[in-house]
Amino acid sequence: MKARLVRSVLCIIVVLVCLGSPVGVHGETRTPKNVQAAVRAKWSGTPLLLEAGELLSKEGKDLFWDFIDAWIQNKEEHTDSYTARDCLKKILGHVNSLLSDRLAPLFEFSLYLRTASPRMVLYRQLAEESLSSYPDTEEITPSDYGLGFSAKIDNAESRKVDSLLVGKNPESLNGKCCWVDNGASLFFDVAELALWLDNPSKSDAEVTHQPELFEFDHLYFDMNISSPVAILYGALGTGCFKQFHLTLAELAKKGKIRYIVRPVLPSGCEIKSGVCGAIGTGDSVYLGGYGVELALKNMEYKAMDDSTVKKGITLEDPRTEDLSQEVRGFIFSKILERKPELNAEIMTFRDHLLSSTVSDTLDIWELKDLGHQTAQRIVHASDPLQSMQEINQNFPSVVSYLSRMKLNESVKDEILANQRMIPPGKSLMALNGALLNIEDIDLFLLLDLVHQDLSLADQFAKMKIPEGTVRKLLSTMPPSESSMFRVDFRSGHVHYLNNLEEDAMYKRWRSNINEILMPVFPGQLRYIRKNIFHAVFVLDPGSTCGLEAVEMITNLYENSFPMRFGVMLYSSNFIKDIEMAGGKLPVYESHGQNEDLSSLMIRLFIYIKENYGIHSAFQFLGNINKLRIESDSGSDDDAIEMHYVEGAFVETILPKTKTPPQDLLLKLEKDKSFKELSWESSLSVFKLGLANMHCVLLMNGLVLDANEEALVNAMNDELPRVQEQVYYGHINSHTDVLDKFLSESGISRYNPQIIANGNAKPKFIPLGSLVLGGDSLLNQINYLHSTETIDDLKPVTHLLAVDVTSKEGIKLLREGIRYLIAGTKIARLGVLFNAKPDADTSSLLFVKAFEFTLSSYCYKKGVLNFLDKLSSYYEHEFVLHPSVAAQMGHTDKFLNKVYELADENGLSVNAYKSVFGDLDTDKMRGHLNKVAECLFRITGSYAVTSVITNGRVMFPIDANSFLSDDLALLESMEFKQRIKYIFEIIEEVKWEHVDPDMLTSKFLSDAVMYVSSAIATRERSRESARFEVLNAKYSAVVLGNENASIHIDAVIDPLSPSGQKLASLLRVLQKYAHPSMRIVLNPMSSLVDLPLKNYYRYVLPTMEDYSSTGSSINGPKAFFANMPLSKTLTMNLDVPESWLVEPVIAIHDLDNILLENLGDTRTLQAVFELDALVLTGHCSEKDHEPPRGLQLILGTKSKPHLVDTLVMANLGYWQMKVSPGIWYLQLASGRSSDLYNLKDEGDGNSFKRIMINDMRGKVVQLEVMKKKGKEHEKLLASNDDQSEDAKGTGKGWNSNILKWASGLVGGNDKTRKGGNTSVAPGKGGRRGKPVNIFSIASGHLYERFLKIMILSVLKNTKRPVKFWFIKNYLSPQFKDVIPHMAHEYGFEYELVTYKWPTWLHKQKEKQRIIWAYKILFLDVIFPISLEKVIFVDADQIVRADMGELYDMDIKGRPLAYTPFCDNNKEMDGYRFWRQGFWKEHLRGKPYHISALYVVDLVKFRETAAGDNLRVFYESLSKDPNSLSNLDQDLPNYAQHNVPIFSLPQEWLWCESWCGTATKSKAKTIDLCNNPMTKEPKLQGARRIVPEWTDLDSEARTFTAKILRDEPDFEMPVQPPAEPKPKDTKVDSSLEDDLESKSEL
Repeated sequence: MKARLVRSVLCIIVVLVCLGSPVGVHGETRTPKNVQAAVRAKWSGTPLLLEAGELLSKEGKDLFWDFIDAWIQNKEEHTDSYTARDCLKKILGHVNSLLSDRLAPLFEFSLYLRTASPRMVLYRQLAEESLSSYPDTEEITPSDYGLGFSAKIDNAESRKVDSLLVGKNPESLNGKCCWVDNGASLFFDVAELALWLDNPSKSDAEVTHQPELFEFDHLYFDMNISSPVAILYGALGTGCFKQFHLTLAELAKKGKIRYIVRPVLPSGCEIKSGVCGAIGTGDSVYLGGYGVELALKNMEYKAMDDSTVKKGITLEDPRTEDLSQEVRGFIFSKILERKPELNAEIMTFRDHLLSSTVSDTLDIWELKDLGHQTAQRIVHASDPLQSMQEINQNFPSVVSYLSRMKLNESVKDEILANQRMIPPGKSLMALNGALLNIEDIDLFLLLDLVHQDLSLADQFAKMKIPEGTVRKLLSTMPPSESSMFRVDFRSGHVHYLNNLEEDAMYKRWRSNINEILMPVFPGQLRYIRKNIFHAVFVLDPGSTCGLEAVEMITNLYENSFPMRFGVMLYSSNFIKDIEMAGGKLPVYESHGQNEDLSSLMIRLFIYIKENYGIHSAFQFLGNINKLRIESDSGSDDDAIEMHYVEGAFVETILPKTKTPPQDLLLKLEKDKSFKELSWESSLSVFKLGLANMHCVLLMNGLVLDANEEALVNAMNDELPRVQEQVYYGHINSHTDVLDKFLSESGISRYNPQIIANGNAKPKFIPLGSLVLGGDSLLNQINYLHSTETIDDLKPVTHLLAVDVTSKEGIKLLREGIRYLIAGTKIARLGVLFNAKPDADTSSLLFVKAFEFTLSSYCYKKGVLNFLDKLSSYYEHEFVLHPSVAAQMGHTDKFLNKVYELADENGLSVNAYKSVFGDLDTDKMRGHLNKVAECLFRITGSYAVTSVITNGRVMFPIDANSFLSDDLALLESMEFKQRIKYIFEIIEEVKWEHVDPDMLTSKFLSDAVMYVSSAIATRERSRESARFEVLNAKYSAVVLGNENASIHIDAVIDPLSPSGQKLASLLRVLQKYAHPSMRIVLNPMSSLVDLPLKNYYRYVLPTMEDYSSTGSSINGPKAFFANMPLSKTLTMNLDVPESWLVEPVIAIHDLDNILLENLGDTRTLQAVFELDALVLTGHCSEKDHEPPRGLQLILGTKSKPHLVDTLVMANLGYWQMKVSPGIWYLQLASGRSSDLYNLKDEGDGNSFKRIMINDMRGKVVQLEVMKKKGKEHEKLLASNDDQSEDAKGTGKGWNSNILKWASGLVGGNDKTRKGGNTSVAPGKGGRRGKPVNIFSIASGHLYERFLKIMILSVLKNTKRPVKFWFIKNYLSPQFKDVIPHMAHEYGFEYELVTYKWPTWLHKQKEKQRIIWAYKILFLDVIFPISLEKVIFVDADQIVRADMGELYDMDIKGRPLAYTPFCDNNKEMDGYRFWRQGFWKEHLRGKPYHISALYVVDLVKFRETAAGDNLRVFYESLSKDPNSLSNLDQDLPNYAQHNVPIFSLPQEWLWCESWCGTATKSKAKTIDLCNNPMTKEPKLQGARRIVPEWTDLDSEARTFTAKILRDEPDFEMPVQPPAEPKPKDTKVDSSLEDDLESKSEL
């Protein structure tokens, strides 16, 4: 068959050659043209060898050190490896010997992809900081470092580092390529290091300057946590690294140091690292993992620059075309193998196939079954994924061929049947059952997800778990996590103020619960005589917040708010006594002792309630608050004084009693019953776990802050839940709503650390990582069980990390024992003892006694009682009184107590005597140290008290309030949500490769523990879909692999943008992860237009990128072979969401690529640069709306303010530009930091540390809270408040930020200055306040217009001018020219950018994206210090002084636009705003043009105008028929909410809409497109604006002068050519070019 096919091809070629017929369309013989694009990182090249080590450390910390040792031992093997490919193979050879066959292929691809390169940049930052902390080495010799130089110089001017210079590699210092940093000194050779270690005394500097360690640091296996830190900066492959490593590793084994490696190869050391050690450093880091699109552009308007394309520098040769790709059914690599002598003819035929059938339109009957035909072609192909990729990535070239295929009706029928269950064209994809977000998925995220599942499969396989069970564990979805945890507070200690079902005041309300389903107006309350919402406030009546809560309750009640109100009262001081008494009521020697004010208030409240009613009791608390407020004593507001309580008591009961109130007070002081009731009330709150949360609101059991906003929000959130239950009949008029909710999901105790609410996510660790010297820490543990359950399988394992020398540790231990005594059938408890280095002998004896008991007697009935009493004795005698414990004879006393308790509980006394006789204290200390070391890696603290439950780490914990009930809560939650389904799977396993004698309950419990902890660490969606319901016989691709750990389910529309990307991603997975796949094709069934009008390439690296002849890495590139010559193409990049990319090398206009103009050049080439990664986040304030307007700053420790931004109201979103490194995020000085604190920064810092060490950027959840006393202050004050605040304190909203450097937005783009400051006269004598002008341009034509606009502004404006340009779309030429232009003409400029947020509806067309940038991000794209800016369209000519417009009073409006002219009557038919929807919506307001507008940024931010515009945009943009002129329609539509000031008409004139009579008065002229004449831009510019030609000539002459190294630059003298006749194949129904609508 194949031979016959080859013969057929050759016959065709021979016929064509013999006839002498040129191969091409219409007989054309034009040379085919190609397009190539690449993206490189901004940082300089990083060593591949070091990247391999970093990637390997992800597989296991130990593997990093194994790799180093293997490379050092076999270094001589690498001397003959001179090429990059040889080195790559050597590296992979070493790695493959360390990894399993399952993980090795993915590692190989990750190395090709350079995923560890950002980590290398991070290490460079740390290395530079290490060096910059010391004086310049040029002034001192290397020997000056070490013992003689032990103090850091904080502000060493001699070594200033530009923190914004991305990936700056430190220079080698006097030829030294490695150094060791101990936090106080640097050591550049081993001899100096040895001197330091031999020095017994450590200076104060060394103690105080311990270097900061990070999670990613490589710590050597054996270490002593009390030893000094030694960080080695250096590169594997250099001689100095080998010397240092061997020395430091030996010292670490002896416990003398903690040894850390941070890999870095300083500049100048490449030659010392060997050939393979330097591979990657000499080249830019070219990236993969992104898509490149060449879209066919509609050219109804001629919008191309008519300048001659200049010849630029020659880039590297484009890559060879991939001949193995199928072209129209032919694989040309195989044909060439058989007939190499016909190479030229065969390639000519291939070019013909690729370029002869380019089509961007088909007749309607040809489109009818195009999707089904495509699916059939893919399914029947020998390689379906390659076929899908070939079709959708070259669609315009293959569409004609596809449309002529004969369709099998079975394919069509199955697709239509499936589309009854899933919408046509919908794409879905799931990895091992978990849905992926198709819109946001990128290669880096996908690799991480696949890698984590392969790693888990590898771990489970090592545990002898069968492959079938492994697949089941990886693909089974856990139950959905409920965030609805209701505290079951029902008790006699709740005091309800009202009862909606019984109180007389609610009798007129309707009692039918179904009323809750009736629609009401937004904000309207439903008045139903039913206790639906229960608001119970848990408060200390002696606190200010408690009394304020009571006042709020009273006000809401008096206003008939439809809610049942109640309180639970407690005394904070009494709670402390309960904690000291071990969670029980304290025993006082006399009842008069420890009486505090809050307890007295509770007693009086209960007395009044019982004798005078609940309303009088609430009145009593209200009276106390009234007296507190009215008091003029000047005392602290928070202090409630005794005379307030007495006065309120008297005032409350005086009208109601005959007995003098003072006598009642004296009597109540002696009454035990009320005192005990108040104590029990506090105890009940303590047991609920709510006492430490201060004022708390329980809304039907949900825990919230006690304020009115939270209460109303909670009621609105609860309403739909109640409505759902009523709708389905689960709640009726007779149902007790509270009992129902609390019975179904109520918990008996609340612990906010266990029930992770808000944005806090629990921390999980894989317990398999608790390894010491190759031996698992958990192998040495014996577990405690509840009585008579030792032989049961225990799915839940609590590990208590106990610092045996601390009272918190022993308290936790005792609570754990009580938890087991209380009884649990599904949990066991292990203890990880650790201690400070100075632990005394009694501590060691206790540990030994405890561990021996567990190992020998854990099955005995009395063991729990023995350990409880032993722990109690040890706590009271040794921990609480350490001075007594140090006395002579206490050791014997402890031993005697052990023997006594052992005898009481039936344990062998002789066995204990034997154990204590053989006690090796040094060995025990060593073991405790190793446990401490392991825990240090988890928690970052030395002496640790924490709880680890099946991998969930609870640290730090408050041992005083952490009770046995909390362990029960932890057990219940973790089992239901995370462990139960794993337990059920493990129970069913048939263990084929395990010795039956090993299958004990401990083995199975360990298996559940290890598996559940490992699975909890993986990052995945909790959403799934039922793919199995879709038919997959005729229209699906099924690729089976019985042993696959990865399974892909997908539904894909192959003719969609997502299908273009997914085809490549699936091929990558198929090659490197070997998954099983089931891909159901779901094309659109009824097409009316071509679904794809572009070519697409997804860029992926291969081994071919590594030179086989030299040491260079060429990197992956997108290569488009044989593109259509006469079609105008636009290049767009499809990059990961976290990338900000800009072109840096592009000779041609990437917006308007016309390959027939390339001349002799065969390949158009473009290089883009990864300018920055995007750090995004969401800022929240508990129970409040996001703090819109909150100012955040980001920087390093030495330069804390490098970038700034604002928090949006939309989801609390914020965004900043970053590069790989370690960053510190904090609140900006001024009102933000005055009102707020960052919440939950456990280390007490006012900043949040953020590590950027991969290509995925970061999403940070930031929670803030108001400072005490600032709870009611607003962040954004009104105008009046603002001015008063500014006058009074100088701390207005904008007062501090105006001092900030304005050039810091986006990290690297500093202000470029062409003249002097605004105070001094600039070039041309410019003085005064600068005028800020903002513009955006894309493509060479609009950049040409932009230069003309700049010149027109400068020639008419007397003041200094600063221009702001959107960086994303500017060409490299413009960015090369603009600095020279700024210097020559005396202006400043700045490049800004903002990444489109993922949550905001995306635009797909480039022009619409550009329009969106004009309006959607004005509040965040500029530095906060910028107060006002004017937008001027690039194609505008300015004729007036822009200072006049800048200073214009716009009457407090955030925006000012010019209304459309109405005096050109010829255009009346196009004025859409005068009729229909727009006329009705505007309600008499004018419709404004968006070519020129003023933005008062202070007012814009203060009124949240940006947030409002984004809300309108989000709601309107999803309708494809709305916002057709996005940048113009949006502000006009929103002007009722975001008011617009109408500028005088003369500020904008354009011929399309304005009559010629007003042209002479025009202050600016805009080159609006004319929808009637469709005149080309350039032609219209020369005709309409007399000065345009001169300005154009000046701008182009200046550009030519700057680019004088371009000798072929020519100034065209002829007028622009008329547009070519439309191609007959262009569909006349296509929409107008978007540019035509930009000013309609």
